[in-house]
Amino acid sequence: MPWLSLKLAANQDEAEGLADALMDAGALSVSIEDRDAGTEAELPQFGEPGLDDPKAWERNWVVALLDADADLPTLFARLGLPADHEHQIERVEEQDWVRLTQSQFAPIPISKRLWIVPSWHDAPDPEAITLVLDPGLAFGTGSHPTTRLCLQWLEASLHGTESVLDYGCGSGILAIAAVKLGAGRVIGVDVDAQAVTASRDNAERNRVSAEFSLPDAAPAGQFEVLVANILTNPLKALMPLLAARVTPGGRIALSGILAEQAEEVMAIYGQAFTMRLWKTEEGWVCLEGRRLASDT
Repeated sequence: MPWLSLKLAANQDEAEGLADALMDAGALSVSIEDRDAGTEAELPQFGEPGLDDPKAWERNWVVALLDADADLPTLFARLGLPADHEHQIERVEEQDWVRLTQSQFAPIPISKRLWIVPSWHDAPDPEAITLVLDPGLAFGTGSHPTTRLCLQWLEASLHGTESVLDYGCGSGILAIAAVKLGAGRVIGVDVDAQAVTASRDNAERNRVSAEFSLPDAAPAGQFEVLVANILTNPLKALMPLLAARVTPGGRIALSGILAEQAEEVMAIYGQAFTMRLWKTEEGWVCLEGRRLASDT
C-alpha cells in the first residue's frame, strides 16, 4: 500500500521534540535531515569520539512516514502547529524495498585485481580477488574513501605470510582482504560487539580464516602489520596502545583522517614510527609508518 512522506520545517531547538511528537502520534518512522542539504549552506556532522555529540542542524526537515489516509489537519493540531506551517507532502508508492535497496549497491572496484561484490551480484572479473560483502550494521562496505584507501594500501604492502592486526575492524573487510592477499595470521578487533559478529559472519561468507574479538579478549603479542581505519581523535588517544602492538620494523597504516588533520596525527605517531602521507582521496588521507627499533 502507498504511504505519505511529510516534511516539517524545524529549527535546531524544535527538531528532536517534533520528531518525538510525530512518533507518539503514530508515524511509522521519523528522521531529521539538513534543510540546506545540497546547497552551499550544507553542514556535515560527524559523531566523532572525543567531540560533543552531533545535534540537529540550524535548519531542519523533520521527515515522517505516515499512513496514506492520515488526517493531516488533525495531526497539525495535535502537534500544536498552524495549518500554514512550512511543510512538504509526497506520496510514497509501495515498492519491493529489498530489490530497490539491492539495486543501489553495485560491485565496487578497489583496483584492477581487487573488487567488493554484494552477494546478489556476480563477480565482474572472475580472475580478480573478490570480497563478498553486503551492506549491514557495521562500518566498512568499500563505499567510503578511507576503506578504499586502506584496501589499496594492503594490496600494495602485503607480500605474503605477514601477521596482521585490524584495529577497529567494523565489517571485517580489511582483515578479510588481508587474508585473501596472502597474509598469515589475521586478527580483527572492535569495541562494538555487533561489529565483531558481523566480521565473523563476513569471514565465513568469504571462506577465510581470521579471528575477531573485543579488545579485552584480543590475543596478546605484536604484529608485522597493523591497520586502523577509525577517526582522528581515537587514533591520537590510541597511539601508545597501537605502537605496542607493532613489531620493531613493522608497518602501520592509519585512515579515517581528514587531510587537514594529517600533520597532527603524523607528529603524534612520529614518536614511535617513521611516518609519511601515503595517499589521499576526496579530502581523506591514509598515513603509513614503520616502527622504530625503540621509542625516541
